[in-house]
Amino acid sequence: MTYCVAIKLNEGLVFCSDSRTNAGPDRVSTYSKLHRFSIHSDRQLMMMTAGNLATSQAVVAQIERDLKEDAEFNLRKASYVSDIADYVGVLSRRAQGKYRTDGPNAGFNAEATFILGGQIKGGETELYMIYPEGNHITASEQYPFLQIGETKYGKPILDRIIRPGTPHETAMRCALVSLDSTMRSNATVGPPIELLFYETDSLSNSSKYCKFEESDPYLVKLRQSWDENIRKAFNELPSLSLVFGGEV
Repeated sequence: MTYCVAIKLNEGLVFCSDSRTNAGPDRVSTYSKLHRFSIHSDRQLMMMTAGNLATSQAVVAQIERDLKEDAEFNLRKASYVSDIADYVGVLSRRAQGKYRTDGPNAGFNAEATFILGGQIKGGETELYMIYPEGNHITASEQYPFLQIGETKYGKPILDRIIRPGTPHETAMRCALVSLDSTMRSNATVGPPIELLFYETDSLSNSSKYCKFEESDPYLVKLRQSWDENIRKAFNELPSLSLVFGGEV
């Protein structure tokens, strides 16, 4: 299981992901799910992955190979981020197809989902979620974020806080709380946590980036502060005596 969230703001794009790929009684495995493809001063692209690791790795490897070998279509030749989303969908379907009909792994579920975001010079920042079937959607104006993996635990705070005009530092903290809430409720989502902010029109790889281990001092402080303040807010909710007309 995994959890990744991306947020589209007026100021830029926020990406946050866990790194756990396997959590069993004897072994915990981690693998980075946040990938960056940078062509300085021309385009910056970030992609997060969820689902089958073999499919995800195959897609990332093919993107890098096509770029290196200057294939007929590659990241450098795309005019729009949406074109790259279509391309990722094709690569994903191709990778999944290896397990559908032939060989000892026929019928194996190799589905993977991706979040792709970034900017190409002269265009706006774009953000897409690419489904296993290869089609994709973008974030809405009202709720400008996308999630993949174990989404339900971290969604409530995003619904309440995130809007296009939210300051990027606030959105980054919100993404961390969203992911920490998910880790608390689902042991298959775990650190290290990766957090990145790409500033609109910067077109450089000097984005704000952090990687947090479970015991990172800032993450511990954030978690403690969130727990304390949510308990305080709960205790300050209106009493049910207002409903029942007296003591409850």
